[in-house]
Amino acid sequence: MASASAQAAGLSAEQAKVVLAEVIQAFSAPENAVRMDEARDNACNDMGKMLQFVLPVATQIQQEVIKAYGFSCDGEGVLKFARLVKSYEAQDPEIASLSGKLKALFLPPMTLPPHGPASGGSVAAS
Repeated sequence: MASASAQAAGLSAEQAKVVLAEVIQAFSAPENAVRMDEARDNACNDMGKMLQFVLPVATQIQQEVIKAYGFSCDGEGVLKFARLVKSYEAQDPEIASLSGKLKALFLPPMTLPPHGPASGGSVAAS
């Protein structure tokens, strides 16, 4: 299953690692770092605003890199790349690590609500 999607996109696991590393590096470029900082400032750590301001900038940065590898230069290209990476994550810990680093660049850290599993509350009462 994973190899079928990889063949459709034309990237092996090794190539996916290279592209992921290039995408992560693109976020470090001074002009992109400024764009991301401005978007984060506008979002004020609000998830709705993150989707409105940060995600489009992050998508544009990714598009600039992945278009050189045959992905379309639009949101669909980014989604195809994300699905390809996801298909390799379980098989390759390095890809999983790189993917996590990429997500951390544009997604805020997730915090569990205080009523989460650690509170000791039981869901099944039957």
